[in-house]
Amino acid sequence: MVNYFYLDRTIVRMESGENPDVKDVFWVDLISPTTEEQRQVEHDFSVELFTKQESEEIESSSKYVETEDEIGINLNFLVPEEGTFANEPVSFIIKDRILFTQRNQDFRTFSETYRKLRTFKPIDGDDIFLTILETRIDYDADLIESITDQISYITRTMVHAKDPDKQILLEITTLQETTIAIRENIVEKQRILSSLLKSKMFPKEDYEKMRIMIKDVGSLLDHTAFNFERLEFLQNSFLGLVNIEQSRVIKIFTVVTVIFMPPTLIASAYGMNFRYMPELDIIWGYPFALFLMLCSSVATLLFFRRKKWL
Repeated sequence: MVNYFYLDRTIVRMESGENPDVKDVFWVDLISPTTEEQRQVEHDFSVELFTKQESEEIESSSKYVETEDEIGINLNFLVPEEGTFANEPVSFIIKDRILFTQRNQDFRTFSETYRKLRTFKPIDGDDIFLTILETRIDYDADLIESITDQISYITRTMVHAKDPDKQILLEITTLQETTIAIRENIVEKQRILSSLLKSKMFPKEDYEKMRIMIKDVGSLLDHTAFNFERLEFLQNSFLGLVNIEQSRVIKIFTVVTVIFMPPTLIASAYGMNFRYMPELDIIWGYPFALFLMLCSSVATLLFFRRKKWL
């Protein structure tokens, strides 16, 4: 599917086989296009679109390419996937002040940009690209805020929980992975904006707006670093609670073992099969041995309590 946007702010959706009016077009949005639709756009606008392999390239040199008459940009958009986020490539080409976007699925960023077209009048494709990027930065800010709220919730859970739960550690690990993915995504935008500031093709009247966006991106990076530090602190705190719990259990076993050591020693002494043992012939020898074992256990227990080991 291909959406064509015109300067009079109308949108025309074209299906395969239809010939659009290319006059006054400032944005061509390709959503999971067919091979025929791609060829139609390339023929009508004399542009070479990115292939799937080119869009998915991870090298920094493939993220931003500028020639004499066009700018090619590949960005990764975060999409929810099994509790975390995955990268979905989105490609942008700016040529003759027209923006070409290639994507395989719908994003809230583009839906929001569609809505914004009703309230402001874009001059060309450069304006639309910056609007998409600005909307995406706002979305990243919402993601970071959501992670901050989840970190606060986990902190409260750990404070009020009686016993540390393994699920808490799994949630912390998931948030760490999500924070790393968001940070990488934001750094990618920072590099693109820095490259655009050096571009000879991009309008100079947009430079101030891009500088403000770079500052916003920098503040988001600071927030992600702060969140990651909080997650590391929570992880260390959780492991500390686990160690305390394990130490408490080991301490109980140690105390129980030591308490039963003197009675075991006494029982072992009277369990020896020597022929001449005076206590064996005394009528109160058995009660005396039991009393001696009980006293030794109580004495050991009182000694531990006096030392405040219990």
